[in-house]
Amino acid sequence: METRFENRPTWREYQVRLKRRESGYHPLFRFRWAVYALVVATGLVIGLAFHFNKTDAHDGDGTEQESARMEKPDRDIPATAIEKQDIRAWLPSGSVINLEKKRFTVQVNRDFYQVDTSLDPSLQAHLLEKVRASKAEQIGLVVLDPETGKVLAMVGNDEDKSSPNPCLDNSFPAASIFKIITAAAAIEECGFNSGTKMTFSGGKYTLYKSQLKNKVDRYTSTVSFMDSFAQSINPVFGKIGAQRLGRESLEKYGMAFGFNRDIDFEVAMKPSSLKVPDESYQLAEIACGFNRSTTLTPLHGALIAAAVLNGGRIPEPTMIEQVMDGSGHTLYQGRPGVMGDAMTSRASEQLRVLMMRTISAGTCRKAFRGAAKDRVLSRLVIGGKTGSIDNRERSRRMDWFVGFAGEKNGTEKIVVAVVVGHGEYIGMRAAEFARYTFTDYFKEYFAAAVSKQSPDG
Repeated sequence: METRFENRPTWREYQVRLKRRESGYHPLFRFRWAVYALVVATGLVIGLAFHFNKTDAHDGDGTEQESARMEKPDRDIPATAIEKQDIRAWLPSGSVINLEKKRFTVQVNRDFYQVDTSLDPSLQAHLLEKVRASKAEQIGLVVLDPETGKVLAMVGNDEDKSSPNPCLDNSFPAASIFKIITAAAAIEECGFNSGTKMTFSGGKYTLYKSQLKNKVDRYTSTVSFMDSFAQSINPVFGKIGAQRLGRESLEKYGMAFGFNRDIDFEVAMKPSSLKVPDESYQLAEIACGFNRSTTLTPLHGALIAAAVLNGGRIPEPTMIEQVMDGSGHTLYQGRPGVMGDAMTSRASEQLRVLMMRTISAGTCRKAFRGAAKDRVLSRLVIGGKTGSIDNRERSRRMDWFVGFAGEKNGTEKIVVAVVVGHGEYIGMRAAEFARYTFTDYFKEYFAAAVSKQSPDG
């Protein structure tokens, strides 16, 4: 007989349940040790996984992993990427001259950044030694790769400490270096070539108003345009500026070659200065460089030489290859740029001829004597332009060299700009510094090329 109390517990079972209820017991408590064991086991698994991952990440002494992390950051350009204007704010001009290492560290507020440069360490060291041994009161020397605009060397000195970086100083009179600009304008606008006949009266290195007249008499000399350039004859270039080009052309070509323009470099620098007046004699002074108002920085001088090799194109200079933060993130990557075209490729070809003539039979002939028989220089095509002027504000005498050297049977080439301010005694001249630079650079370059070709190299 079924009843609704069939499943009711017995009196003994009822008493057991009652005691458990009073003591707070729950039926699931019988599994509490299993739960505890599961929690502990899970913790052990997680801990062991973390331990082995950490061990793999720091295999060995950890050096290789840290190096790899620096070389291959998890992001190439982070949100904090910087531009040239940021670097200009970080680096004073004096911080990038006479560097003895290719890499240096800069502190900005509380952060440190690694800066890699384009410098050639060996060339930089040798030139720095040469400059320190010099007795010059001022000197600024810049070496560039003409195609990329990369700075390979930047060394200098200023005895009176008025300039923290002579290589970026725009107070040096350009002197006859400006004849490069006048020559380019004459080739393009007047149709001149290396054989064009020119006349002048009086001395080569003077510039009197009487020398600007077109009279021909027994005191008149006839000379080619090429030799006028090579010998830096002031009256010829004075007449070109005053009679053939005029104010507008001199201004136009001056701007095209970078005067009165900010140069987008990683270090702040004032532009080279050119003020072209209307008066005829002053135009003559500007065109031949017989003045102190036209100024030039050595870095800009090297860019002018680069334009001669690049078919008229002026590269944008760069010295900073990259900047990395403390975590190895690349914040800045240097890239080649172009300032613009200063002249046509035809004009640049003609200028190369004129500058080569300056080395072989012009104002550089003495400094490069014996180059044809030299083991290194004989393998090079070399061109240049000199300039000199008395500078009452600084040194007693200043002289310039701006030029290039490249392989006769190859593609390697460099450009150099040197300005030297002499004291009471004339020491090593700018052209001599240039010869040393060409020799030192290509001596190592040729040696490295031979080493690569050697079976043991």
